[in-house]
Amino acid sequence: MRNLQIDAQPTDSESDAARGGLSTLGLYAVTVLIWGSTWLAITYQLGVVPPAVSIAWRFGIAGAVLLSYALWKGLPLRFGWRDHAWLLLEALTMFGVNYIFVYAAEQYLTSGLVAVTFSLMAFLNLAFMRLFYGTRIRLRDAAAAIIGITGIVLVFSPEVSRFSLAGSGSIGMLYALAAVSVASVGNIVSVRNQRARMPIVQVHAWAMLYAAVGVALYALIIGERFVFDWSYPYVVSLLYLALLGSAVAFGTYVTLMGRIGAGRAGYVSVAVPVVAVLVSTVFEGLQWQFAMVIGVALCATGNWLVLSPRRPQNGTEHAVSARVKSADAFE
Repeated sequence: MRNLQIDAQPTDSESDAARGGLSTLGLYAVTVLIWGSTWLAITYQLGVVPPAVSIAWRFGIAGAVLLSYALWKGLPLRFGWRDHAWLLLEALTMFGVNYIFVYAAEQYLTSGLVAVTFSLMAFLNLAFMRLFYGTRIRLRDAAAAIIGITGIVLVFSPEVSRFSLAGSGSIGMLYALAAVSVASVGNIVSVRNQRARMPIVQVHAWAMLYAAVGVALYALIIGERFVFDWSYPYVVSLLYLALLGSAVAFGTYVTLMGRIGAGRAGYVSVAVPVVAVLVSTVFEGLQWQFAMVIGVALCATGNWLVLSPRRPQNGTEHAVSARVKSADAFE
């Protein structure tokens, strides 16, 4: 990956208006708000339909919608076999294996502890970008990650304080760490695909369909029942997760990575749990504690460090050029 060439431009100094479509802040906000609300939507998926089957339904619908959109717009859908190999890798890492690990982790851990673990993506993306692309880790971004992860730990401090590695806790933590690691690798694969000028809408259409088939096969292998729940809460939450949580939010997130780099975009994993807590406060009557207030303040500080404009520097991380043609396909 390190030798892949790219027509890169230092985007922080560019005007968002010049790019057209959503601004960088807009992409970040849409991604965080949608994914922050999917935590609540997922609770309506649990019950009748086995988790892996629900994941297969989710990405099958999302992939079919994106494929239909591409056909309607006349977007090219043909890729070479090497490109399909990269699509399959993105499918498995971003939409398949990591979700299976997340559901497995939540059998042993609370969703809050899984959220704390996933905030490590802010570090992992920086580390993997350094490993695969030689991208320099900026002190400012590393500091933002430390501040944000500290904030997330405080937000979920009651659950963190009750956690123990004894018994099933260690199993759940291994699943959670595996999930965030695989997801971060998926981010790096997505960066590679963008740098290879692979169009986002078509990439996600194929990758989500691949993921749906792969997870469905996994569900059949482990003996899960391939059923569907026609109840109103399940259908509505599934459509929300498929259309907004997958088709839209993954598009805005990957476009964001193209603009500001995977390292900084990974900070989404810190902001999303904060939104989830706010949603839980409104819909589930969550009671706040002082540590949670401090934690949210730290997360906000980290967000400011990550998103505030900075001067471009030669030889450091640059986002993919706005000339990547399909990055604006959602606009």
